[in-house]
Amino acid sequence: MSDVSLDDRGRLTLPKEVRERYGEQYHVVQLPDGVKLVPIADDPLCALRDEFADVESSVEELREEARDAALDEAGR
Repeated sequence: MSDVSLDDRGRLTLPKEVRERYGEQYHVVQLPDGVKLVPIADDPLCALRDEFADVESSVEELREEARDAALDEAGR
């Protein structure tokens, strides 16, 4: 972990080690207690395919599971 500061134009420079590990593009997420930088893959679609390569459920099955979980959480 390292501390960084904004320059006079509001730019933030990330340390070389961070850029080498996570890349050059980030999505800035505003949280109630701060901000989070989420790396954006060079090829986001490829990254999604890799992330979900082992998922064997169909889109419809995933939707149904998510719907059931939301209904259960809401007290059905």
